[in-house]
Amino acid sequence: MLRDDNLMGVIGTASGEIYSSRIFRHLEFLLGELSLRLEEFDVFAVAAGPGSFTGLRVGLAAVKGWAEVYGKPIAAVSALEAVAMQSRSRAATVVSVMDARRKEFYWGIYGRKEANAGMRLVLKNHEVVGTREDFVRAVSNCGAESDLAIVTPSPAMVNEALAQSENNGGGASRALVDRVSPILAPEIGYLGWLQAPEGQLADALTLDANYIRRSDAELHWKGSAGS
Repeated sequence: MLRDDNLMGVIGTASGEIYSSRIFRHLEFLLGELSLRLEEFDVFAVAAGPGSFTGLRVGLAAVKGWAEVYGKPIAAVSALEAVAMQSRSRAATVVSVMDARRKEFYWGIYGRKEANAGMRLVLKNHEVVGTREDFVRAVSNCGAESDLAIVTPSPAMVNEALAQSENNGGGASRALVDRVSPILAPEIGYLGWLQAPEGQLADALTLDANYIRRSDAELHWKGSAGS
């Protein structure tokens, strides 16, 4: 929860409990600690993807309900941008990477750009899901290693992919890999605060997820339909 760009409170836990059951209990606790009510918020910010299908659906459904009930707008924020924002490097190019499971990565390549609120990271192309080999090739095409930073909550996996590429004669193995927090709520809130005055907002009807990868159910349905 933020007031303007000031973080007032955040909860982050490592738990085996499913997200859909703990999110509302954590929310109730945080609202109580800060003596706030949901109707007092001006904008609801939410991670719109990429990420797990279940986690994204739970978050989006909750925010859609609050936006509809309280008549407030929604800032749909990229999880990859929230990861990239945590970079401590001043490199001109920042590659944001997340574990997509199935031995794949989500990634986005960002460049720096002056904006009203200071230096901003701007997505250069599209957010991507692909194999580790695809990721290493994308990093190798980014340019000089000295002007490149890789940021991720999963540095061991990224370093393994880069090292394996080097052993196989590939490139990009010497790029700096910066470990950042997997708790993205503060950055998502801040990015929502930046988007609001720019009019980059949605409502309960227009908000949509950016899954990038199709669900297993969709893939199986497509496969059976084509057979």
